[in-house]
Amino acid sequence: MKRFSGLRDFLLIWSGQVVSSVGSRLSSFAMGLWILQTTGSSIQFAMTFVAMDVPGLLVAPLAGPLVDRWDRRRVMAACDAVCALAALVMAALLAGGQLAVWHVYAGVAVASVCATFHGPAFNASIPLLVDQERLPRINAMVQSGTAAAAIVSPLLAGAMVTVFSLGGVLLADALTFVVAVGTLLLARVPRVAPSTGPRRSVLAEAAVGWRYLRERPALMALLYFDGLTRFLFGMASVLIAPLVLGFATPALLGVQYSISGAGLLAGGLVMAALGAPRQRGRALLALSALAGLLLAAHGLRPAFAMVAAAGFLMFFTLPMIGALNTSIWQSKVPPELQGRCFSMKQVLSNTVSPLAYVLSGPLAELAFEPLLQPGGALAGSFGWLLGVGPGRGTGLAFVVLGLALAAAAALVYALGTLRQVDALPDARAGRDADEARPGTATGDGATAAPVA
Repeated sequence: MKRFSGLRDFLLIWSGQVVSSVGSRLSSFAMGLWILQTTGSSIQFAMTFVAMDVPGLLVAPLAGPLVDRWDRRRVMAACDAVCALAALVMAALLAGGQLAVWHVYAGVAVASVCATFHGPAFNASIPLLVDQERLPRINAMVQSGTAAAAIVSPLLAGAMVTVFSLGGVLLADALTFVVAVGTLLLARVPRVAPSTGPRRSVLAEAAVGWRYLRERPALMALLYFDGLTRFLFGMASVLIAPLVLGFATPALLGVQYSISGAGLLAGGLVMAALGAPRQRGRALLALSALAGLLLAAHGLRPAFAMVAAAGFLMFFTLPMIGALNTSIWQSKVPPELQGRCFSMKQVLSNTVSPLAYVLSGPLAELAFEPLLQPGGALAGSFGWLLGVGPGRGTGLAFVVLGLALAAAAALVYALGTLRQVDALPDARAGRDADEARPGTATGDGATAAPVA
């Protein structure tokens, strides 16, 4: 009965977060459109991505220890409430004719900081609510919710901006956050007892999480491999538009995005239905190698059918990879350290992603494109396979990025360190044993037994 109650609480929280995710994507689309229409500057538009990443990167080292110290349900509720207030403030400024570009940057920065606290709190709450065996399926549900929001939001945003303008979209976003707060207030999440001993500073507590990972090479290998994967996919996410537009229309580019989103949703649903193999580290590496080969397939020929098929299949693997990755962290890291460890993952992601965004354009334009132009250095060799002309250097970039990911997965597998992650003891096993003892409370605000 306790496990059913935990699953019910997870579903309640998850449904609210899916609704708020749709709202956030609605407002992101509308605010980006407003900046472009108001300023006509792609530079000012690009600054929204800086405001989206940098504030979260700066506070992430502090967010993890604080999430582990505080009630995670209240952290999530507070973050959603602050985001709702920020949306309402921008809607009021717009209604009064006072909204400026810097207000949008400030709103995005506030959302970035809230997300830096909210993400680790949410991920660290999941293993407190469901069984170990269900973690891959539950995380796949989370991935599916994200995918559904990514598919639905652009369609809703285009219609809502036309009918209600930016102000209406911001009010809708605020309402979705209110829904998320409501579901959190109705749910219960067990609290994890803090470590015994003298209270350390926030930075000292962050160092404890780092030492825990350094003492477990398999988790460090997973952390670094995740960073490499995010870097390679970050570059590809920037280059996909120029790749497709090199031989297709903008309308077909939109179709490509929709097909990839459908693959993301389908992969998450399949993972949620079937579950994961017991050897999660091996499965993650195998799926990553497959995703790399599919990424490389994007660049083989300037044919929309090939790119669409490769995109669907590649995105089909991504929620499986993400669910396996998150499940490993949730099962191998003690509950009282998970906020810190998930924040470290976020720091790495927020570091490599902007770097990938910055490097992708110059590398494709200045390094890869000239190689496959008529008379280019590779036109007479690889040109017969990839083609020669505008955009084919970007295709070569996809081939290189994909093969690099596949090779990295094969190398990591051969080295064996990451494969050992499955042999690590489950950090939650001690907690489950303590919960089975008479008198252990697990209700709202209750304290779960700490794990050594």
